[in-house]
Amino acid sequence: MASVVAAGLAACTPRSEISAGTRAGNGGNETGLGAYLAGRFAHARGDTRAAAEYYSAAARHDPDNIDIQSRSFALLLAEGRLDEAGLIAQRLLVIDDDSPLPILVMGVQEARAGRFDLAEKRFAALPAKGINGFLGPLLTAWTRAGQGRFDDGLATLAPRADTAGFAPIWEYHAGLLGDMAGRPDVAEAHFKAALANQTSVRTVEAAGNWYQRAGRLDEARALYERYHTEHGDRSLLDGRRQLAAGSAVPRVVETATDGLAEALFDTASLVRQGNAQELSLVFSRLALSLRADFPLAQLLLADSMAAQGRLEDANALYRAMNRSSQPGTFARLKLAVNLDEMKQTDAAIAELRALAAEWPQSYEALVTLGDVLRRHKRYGEAAEAYGDALARAGGSKEPRNWSLFYARGIAYERARQWPKAEPDMLEALRLQPDQPDVLNYLGYTWVDQGLNVEKGRKLIERAVELRPNDGAIVDSLGWALYRMGEFQAAVKYLERASELKPEDPTINEHLGDAFWQVGRDTEARYQWQRAMGLDPEPEQIEPLKAKISTGRLPASPVK
Repeated sequence: MASVVAAGLAACTPRSEISAGTRAGNGGNETGLGAYLAGRFAHARGDTRAAAEYYSAAARHDPDNIDIQSRSFALLLAEGRLDEAGLIAQRLLVIDDDSPLPILVMGVQEARAGRFDLAEKRFAALPAKGINGFLGPLLTAWTRAGQGRFDDGLATLAPRADTAGFAPIWEYHAGLLGDMAGRPDVAEAHFKAALANQTSVRTVEAAGNWYQRAGRLDEARALYERYHTEHGDRSLLDGRRQLAAGSAVPRVVETATDGLAEALFDTASLVRQGNAQELSLVFSRLALSLRADFPLAQLLLADSMAAQGRLEDANALYRAMNRSSQPGTFARLKLAVNLDEMKQTDAAIAELRALAAEWPQSYEALVTLGDVLRRHKRYGEAAEAYGDALARAGGSKEPRNWSLFYARGIAYERARQWPKAEPDMLEALRLQPDQPDVLNYLGYTWVDQGLNVEKGRKLIERAVELRPNDGAIVDSLGWALYRMGEFQAAVKYLERASELKPEDPTINEHLGDAFWQVGRDTEARYQWQRAMGLDPEPEQIEPLKAKISTGRLPASPVK
C-alpha cells in the first residue's frame, strides 16, 4: 500500500524543500519564507488546515516556485478548497502534464460541469500505475455512462488477470452502472459476482436496495441477514431499517456524477487502510464535491480528521450529518468517543444514553457507553450498560456476543465482584473456546487469586500458543509460574514479556519479583524502579515503593 500512496502523491511532493524555502525568501521576501516555514511546521504536526493557509500564502509570494505550488495544491485539496486548488492545478499541468492529482482535479471539475466527454479525456491521461490503476477504469466507466455509452463503460470494468484484486469493487460498480442503465439482468449478475466472496457494507446496501426496488424483499432480507451474521453489528447497515421502506427506495446511484463520487469514495477508503490519512482526505473531498449529500464519504472524511487528532473539526462534521441516515446515527457514536477523548466525558455519556434510547433495537450505543464508563473506572455502571447491550443483542443465543460477556466480566472483576465476573468469562469461553484474550484473562485471574491454579495455567499456556508475541499474555504465563513457585521458569517468560512490552509497569514489576526470588537482587530493584517510572496504577505505587526501599519480599507464592 505504501507504493500505491506514494504514486498517488508523486505530483504533489516537493522535490527540494530546502531550495523551495530559500527561493521563497529571494529578493528579501521575508514574509514568503516565514509562511513557508510555518507551513512546514504545521504540516509536520498534522495540522493540514493551518498548513494550507501558510503554504497558500507562500505560493502567492512566489508563484513560480513549483515545489511550493505543489504543496499548496495538495493541502488545499485536503481542506476541500477545490476552486483554489483547481487554479493551481492548471499551472502545474502546464509544467508537467503527467501529474496525477492535478489531472484528477481538472477531470472532476469537467464532470461537475456535466462535460463528461472532456472529463473522460482528462482521466485518460492518468498514469496507469499505483492507485490510478484501480481508480482510472472506474472514472472512465462513469464518464462514458454520463455520455450514454453504457456498454463502453461496462467494457472498461471487465475483469482482467492483472487486476484480479480489484474485481469485487469493479463488479460492484458494474452493478451500479447496469442498474442506472435500466438493465436489471446486468445489474443482478454483477452484484452477485461482487458478493461472491465478500460482503462489504456498501455492496450489500446497493444490492439489497436493488432487490427491494425489484419487489424481491425476501432476497433482500436474506442478504442483510448474511451480512449481520458475518459482521455482527448493525452500526452502518441495519437490514431491518432498510426493509422498513419496502420497495419505495431510491437508487443508491442515480447519476454518472454520483457514480464518480462513489469511485472516489472507494479510493479514499482504500488508501485509508494504508494509513494515508491526508490522501484519504483528498479523495473524500473530491467525492463530496461531486455529491454533497453522501453520508459515508462525510463519515470517512471526519474519521480521517479524527485520526489526525483534529477532534473538534471531526465533531463538527459528525454533527452536520443527516441524523436520519444510518451513517449519521453511527456518527453520533464517533462524536461521543471524541468528546470523551477531549475530556468532555459527561457530554459523551449523555449523548450515548440518548442514542441508546432513540435506537432501541440496536446495542452499539450501549457497548460504547460501557467502554467509556469502564475507561473511567465506573465499573458497576459499565457492567450495567454491557448487560443492557446483551439483552438487546440476544445474549447466549448469538456466538458473536462472546465479546459482550467478556467486557461485562472485566467490568465485574474490576469492581471486585468475581462471583459475577467468573460466569461471564466462562460463557465467553464457551461461545469462543480459543479466544486468546478470554483464555488469558480468566486464567490469569484464577492464578492470581490462587483459584483453579493448574487449570488457569493451562488456559494461559493455550493463549500463548495462539498468540506467542503478545507481551501481556506471555507475562500471564510467567506470573502463573511465579505463583506456583517455579521461579526460574517464571524469569524466562517474564524476561520475554518485558522485551515484547517494555513500557508496561505490571510486567516490569512481575519481572522484578521473579528476579528477587532467584537472588538477582540488584536487577530486581532496577525493575521495580523502572516500573515506578512507567505510570503504574495507583494501587501499585505503595507496594513498589516498599519493595524498592526495604527489599521486602513479595507475598508468598501459591503452590
